[in-house]
Amino acid sequence: MESLVASLNSRPPHLLHDNAEENEYEGDASLAQWGSSGGFGNLMGNGVVRGMEMPRVPDPTAFLSHHTDSISSNSQAKIKLAHGTTTLAFRFRGGIIVSVDSRASAGSYIASGTVKKVIEINKYLLGTMAGGAADCQYWETYLGMQCRMHELRNKERISVAAASKILANIVYEYKGRGLSMGTMICGWDKTGPALFYVDSDGTRLKGDIFSVGSGSTFAYGVLDQGYHWDLTDEEAQELGRRSIVAAGHRDGYSGNTNNLYHVRENGWEFLGNLDISDLWYKYEEEKKTARKEKSEAAGTGGVESMQVE
Repeated sequence: MESLVASLNSRPPHLLHDNAEENEYEGDASLAQWGSSGGFGNLMGNGVVRGMEMPRVPDPTAFLSHHTDSISSNSQAKIKLAHGTTTLAFRFRGGIIVSVDSRASAGSYIASGTVKKVIEINKYLLGTMAGGAADCQYWETYLGMQCRMHELRNKERISVAAASKILANIVYEYKGRGLSMGTMICGWDKTGPALFYVDSDGTRLKGDIFSVGSGSTFAYGVLDQGYHWDLTDEEAQELGRRSIVAAGHRDGYSGNTNNLYHVRENGWEFLGNLDISDLWYKYEEEKKTARKEKSEAAGTGGVESMQVE
């Protein structure tokens, strides 16, 4: 019983500091303060990042390099961090299309087929997830808190450029410490639709088309042949679907379902969740029908003739 009382009266681990003066926890505070007011994870109650816990080794980077296959070519690594995904976003005259798959993998193991890889930061901002799901989820959720604080302080929405810069600055502080993030920050502000790529090295790029993940090469193949600025809303949405379907069919680490979003001036809109396999067979049937109609129109009776010069 004495050990139980002692554990209840002790301070929670995430509130302990080496420097007592920086510790905002008061010794006589009630246990109720251990809740939301006490913060969670490495966030303090006021929303400030306290710091990331690191492996208790002399050199975390060397530790990761030796024991994982993430940032080295160590074939004997015991911790396999292989993962895959396909996310994409592009700007056009009608806003921004954000299209992602929903498969989470750990090596050859499909951990989940229903992952939500688009993080709704606020009504006008979306973030995508590629790399480590926990890293992306945590830091983009924290970014949402910072965007809200900006609104309260400045009485206006934060710009997409500023939001992406905040995220890039945060992850740059942990460069080389094992974060795995390849994200896109998409939204509409006073300048119109804006799209930025941010990764765990602190890289921040502005552009019109981005695709991130193991299936991005397949997605780019469809995007590059179908993209232009003057796409209609329907054409842009279909291009987003087809790009993810191509990646889901060819890349073993991508698949399951497609989540599609459209960002407009009045905010983002979720357009639905569709099965990638069903879409693939639908598109294949459409192609077969089109080929058959073309052959019949050419008068070949359904068989295309070969032209020899």
